[in-house]
Amino acid sequence: LSSLHLKEEKTKPDANGAVVKADDNVEKTEDEEKEDRAAQSLLNKLIRSNLVDTTNQVEVLQRDPTSPLYSVKSFEELRLKPQLLQGVYAMGFNRPSKIQENALPMMLAEPCPQNLIAQSQSGTGKTAAFVLAMLSRVEPGNKYPQCLCLSPTYELALQTGKVIEQMGKFYPELKLAYAVRGNKLERGQKISEQIVIGTPGTVLDWCSKLKFIDPKKIKVFVLDEADVMIATQGHQDQSIRIQRMLPRDCQMLLFSATFEDSVWKFAQKVVPDPNIIKLKREEETLDTIKQYYVLCNNRDEKFQALCNIYGAITIAQAMIFCHTRKTAGWLAAELSKEGHQVALLSGEMMVEQRAAVIERFREGKEKVLVTTNVCARGIDVEQVSVVINFDLPVDKDGNPDNETYLHRIGRTGRFGKRGLAINMVDSKHSMNILNRIQEHFNKKINKLDTDDLDEIEKITN
Repeated sequence: LSSLHLKEEKTKPDANGAVVKADDNVEKTEDEEKEDRAAQSLLNKLIRSNLVDTTNQVEVLQRDPTSPLYSVKSFEELRLKPQLLQGVYAMGFNRPSKIQENALPMMLAEPCPQNLIAQSQSGTGKTAAFVLAMLSRVEPGNKYPQCLCLSPTYELALQTGKVIEQMGKFYPELKLAYAVRGNKLERGQKISEQIVIGTPGTVLDWCSKLKFIDPKKIKVFVLDEADVMIATQGHQDQSIRIQRMLPRDCQMLLFSATFEDSVWKFAQKVVPDPNIIKLKREEETLDTIKQYYVLCNNRDEKFQALCNIYGAITIAQAMIFCHTRKTAGWLAAELSKEGHQVALLSGEMMVEQRAAVIERFREGKEKVLVTTNVCARGIDVEQVSVVINFDLPVDKDGNPDNETYLHRIGRTGRFGKRGLAINMVDSKHSMNILNRIQEHFNKKINKLDTDDLDEIEKITN
């Protein structure tokens, strides 16, 4: 990997890892800077060091409904090779996750491993599941590519590669090659590594134009992050072209966090006769969250109201959401002047930098996280007791963004605890937005007078 060109500060990679300059001076509204899916997916991988203990329901649709449905409760039941079982335990997996319980028996079925389309969100063990399938099929003695895994971006390929290296570490003869831009090989060279992971454009070149890989020898083809893949220009066609070069008996595995129509159509083109596993998302609820609003006239009054709230109640940790990077930067600086330990998270930061900020916040090194929407989804910090909408969430047309509102205030009231959400209202327009949010969720949001310290103290009881 030392030969790969890693990006520097103030740069961002394109879909295949090429580095392009970020524009520092562009002031974006949060709707415009809504995170591209690849960055969000990578962020989730970086901040989730263990599996999410989910209670979601698993739905299994078999290509042959008459065959018995197998699930496993332990990795021993899968009769894995000893080196592989060692690798699983070394990664800290004591038992299969919900998705693994159902997916692994299908993927490892002897003598005919089955094709699979699986949908589940980040942190549910799907990467480990398909890595286990690849490692189970590899013949380490054969020095040519046998498993091929496509990732939408350079960084996501590296993250999956880390899992392959960790899980396969008791297989010293097993090697991994990265088919990503920047990894230059001599023309006419054949690859001896048994597993290749890369981005669609480079993998297609390696299979067809440069002939580094013989696609007819591939046993397992994995298409990871399919929803991210088809959101990137060209990736969908490249993936289909690669799939068409593979032998008929090649096992096809496709994974996606979402199952929109476009993803489903793509999956059906790539995976013939699939079994399908869906992990239903848990519905977020506002039942455990108390919601209030504060009337202000301008930004400075909003800041003063914030200070009054902090002066009156004990807050474990708080997340404060702003509409633009500029407001977030200003607010973080003002709170720091007041002596608060503040972390700032916004869209121009590298994904790895964001992950480090979230980790510090999770560890309690900063008590306040000021952020734009990049942080609204998927981040569980148990100690967050208050969410403050310094700016209410709106879409690009200025209408209330109810889904973002739910995700934002859903950062509190998690794990069965009671949470508190406070909304700052500074105009007739934002009052109208708040009223429409109330109507949408059919939940009353009460007015809070932040000049009355006794009233603020009451809301926490």
